[in-house]
Amino acid sequence: MSIFGHERRLFLESETETEQLGRELAHLAMALDSGLTIYLDGDLGMGKTTLSRGVMRGLGHEGAVKSPTYTLVEPYEDLKPPAYHFDLYRLGDPEELEYMGIRDYFSGQYLCLIEWPERGKGLLPEPDLEIHLERDGEGRSVVLRAGSQQGADLLNRLQLIGPSH
Repeated sequence: MSIFGHERRLFLESETETEQLGRELAHLAMALDSGLTIYLDGDLGMGKTTLSRGVMRGLGHEGAVKSPTYTLVEPYEDLKPPAYHFDLYRLGDPEELEYMGIRDYFSGQYLCLIEWPERGKGLLPEPDLEIHLERDGEGRSVVLRAGSQQGADLLNRLQLIGPSH
C-alpha cells in the first residue's frame, strides 16, 4: 500500500475533542514496536498543546502538560513508550538542536511530538504522522497525514472522533 496521499480529515468541535484525539493517538502508539515521530502544525492557539496533553494523558501521565516553549523539550520518560514533547517556536537556529543532542531522541522506542517542526528543518527526521490544525468556526479543522508506512497503519486504526469535513 502506498502511503502517499494517505490522510484523514476531521472536525473537532471543542478542546475536549482535541484532547480525546490525542488520547486515541496515544493508545495506538502504545501498540507499536518502534518509535513514532509526530509533527504538530498550526498557528498559535490552534490546539497543538491541547492535543499533546491528550497524548500524554493517554499514555498515563497525570500531572500538568504544558508547552515547553522555553526549554524546547519536556521529557515524559516514565511513560510507556517514553515520550518527548518539543516546542521549537523560540528556536533561533536549527543548529541549536545539535547542541541538545536532538538525534538521541529519535534513535529509540520514543514517541516524539514536535510543535513548530519547520523551525528544525534539516535536523529533524521525517514524521510518521503530520497533524495540521486550523480554526474552523468555533472548532478546529484537522488534517492527519501519513509520512511513513507506520503512520499510514496508525491512521487506518484511528477511530475518528468528530464528523469529517
